[in-house]
Amino acid sequence: MATSVRRTTLTLPAASVGPDNPLPALRTADDPHRIEIPADAGLPADMARRLGHHPLRSILPARRRDGYGRARRPTDIDALVIENDRLRATVLPGLGGRVYSLHHKPTDRELLYRNPVLQPANFALNGAWFSGGIEWNIGAMGHTTLACAPLHAARVPAPDGGEMLRLWEWEPLRDLPFQVGLWLPEGSDFLHVGVRIRNPHPHPAPVYWWSNTAVPEGAGTRVLAPADEAWHFGYERTLRRVPVPGSDGADRTYPLRSAFPADYFYEVPDGARRWVTSLDEDGAGLVQTSTDTLRGRKLFLWGAERAGRRWQQWLTEPGTGGYAEIQAGLARTQLEHVALDGGAEFAWLEAYGPLAADPAAVHGDDWGAARDEVAARLEAALPRADVDAAYAAWRPYADHDPKESLADGSGWGALEGARAGFDLPGTPFDAAALGAEQQPWLTLLRTGDLPAEVPLPGPAPVAPAWRDLLESARPGPSADYHLGLARWHAGDRAQAVRSWELALGHDAGPLPLYCLAVAESEAGDTARAADRFAEAFACAARRAEEPAAPDPATARVWRAALPALAREAVPALLADGRVGEAAGLLAQLHGDSLADGRFRLLSARVLLAQGQPAAAREIFDAGIEIADLREGDEVLSDTWYAVAERLVAGAGPVTEDVRARARAEHPLPERYEFRMRPV
Repeated sequence: MATSVRRTTLTLPAASVGPDNPLPALRTADDPHRIEIPADAGLPADMARRLGHHPLRSILPARRRDGYGRARRPTDIDALVIENDRLRATVLPGLGGRVYSLHHKPTDRELLYRNPVLQPANFALNGAWFSGGIEWNIGAMGHTTLACAPLHAARVPAPDGGEMLRLWEWEPLRDLPFQVGLWLPEGSDFLHVGVRIRNPHPHPAPVYWWSNTAVPEGAGTRVLAPADEAWHFGYERTLRRVPVPGSDGADRTYPLRSAFPADYFYEVPDGARRWVTSLDEDGAGLVQTSTDTLRGRKLFLWGAERAGRRWQQWLTEPGTGGYAEIQAGLARTQLEHVALDGGAEFAWLEAYGPLAADPAAVHGDDWGAARDEVAARLEAALPRADVDAAYAAWRPYADHDPKESLADGSGWGALEGARAGFDLPGTPFDAAALGAEQQPWLTLLRTGDLPAEVPLPGPAPVAPAWRDLLESARPGPSADYHLGLARWHAGDRAQAVRSWELALGHDAGPLPLYCLAVAESEAGDTARAADRFAEAFACAARRAEEPAAPDPATARVWRAALPALAREAVPALLADGRVGEAAGLLAQLHGDSLADGRFRLLSARVLLAQGQPAAAREIFDAGIEIADLREGDEVLSDTWYAVAERLVAGAGPVTEDVRARARAEHPLPERYEFRMRPV
């Protein structure tokens, strides 16, 4: 039985991803992975060079996805099943092409951590992401902006005469097309995955790729890779080389023997076969291997302390067991980006399947013997030469045109095709995919001008070619606003500000005001930033109350934008000491918005600033649940302790003794414990 591909539907308890944030994403999210590397760290030369290679300045043109909550209801989710007589893989094309399940039929064993719920959380570069399965991370350091987005999917011929599932899309952050082909050769216990990233532009592009696999996290589970050293990152802004398997007095290859969340990027020697595996107490589990282009291997663990346990409950379903991640990437670490020349491509083959090894060897004290046991079992199950041969067989099929569409992605690749006429065999970005979001940009291509209407929230291309077109367009509220976005994305912040100021001269509405507020904030002008944020909120409030005729939809847009503006305006006003204005702005929001956890926290912060810590504490005691709490964000614990310190200190100063008493008398409740580092 060669691979067959069919449609199905999964029904899962799911929280809706919700609407995108209406404001342009001019900044990257607060990144918990920023590091400080001492001069004597001894980094390999290529690693040191790649650590600073083209970091993101913003997540434009992507939009922030923070409109989800935590209310889950049974939801039908489109899925595609790839199956042979040994394995069954279930893929979610509407959610980043995630491999949700990989079931081994002979042993009736699920090889992945299969999340029983679909709960978005703020881990992607643009927000919404969910845990479990195998995900394809492309773009920049972190989880892809496409984590909860639809990909194009089609049925294509597989190298062995069966069927292959191809996924593809245009990645927005680096402006590159990519494809993922999945198939199961006849009689194979391994899911084969062919990946290709192309750079159709004349200039080099920074590339990032990590395939992340969630695996069950049992007390006896061990993660093995062919390495004696690893680069450890523990959310403390440092990267250091540590021995494998043990460091700091514990064997870190067992995920539950660490206390806090951590990354271990394995230093796989040149020439060694590249693999990583997670095996339970019986020596059984999942192994991943690849051709050598995919050089990096990693373990991510949540740790056994209560913060890691709290995150696991937050991302999954309490009582259903946790997970760790085994990963594979283009570079040694996820802190690096690799340059891809213009007109060139990266391509490789991965394989995922079951592995059974001698548990005495796997869990013995001899690390070298444990690794050798796994390597031998892998070679017997899937020889390295067979992986190379499968890659060679797949390459000609990567260009085959799809024969049956199974799911639709976005229209942005089709827009790039309309602009540049790229020839991309195997990944047809068909003009039929062009939708309403692309229409203004088609107008710019065809006429040289954007429609002159006041800009409304929405996605917008910002790549150099589009900036050039906007530079030549007739000035107007929309053209000037969007030119500002493109200039900001390019790092030309002074000219971006000039464009937004010109847009204001055309009465362009709240969006240029918001952009100018961010620019002032980034420049460190706290007072001016607070002014601009308040102006943007007031402008949107006026637009929301304008008479419904002739365009009631516009008023609805600005009403929907008010909470997003308030989320940034209130902290800016508090930072400038304007507590009364912050309270007044919050009071203008609809009651439904104020019930949201983010605004409950802002209300507590305002009360604290007003000298009412007891009232602030009442909000915490009643419960604050921030659905889009960011990975690494400590705002809940910081605010809790700030309230506790003021309760202890009264009107007096907050001394070290007061801080110690506050922590002793007001311990942080478990439901607010999300700190990913030792405190």
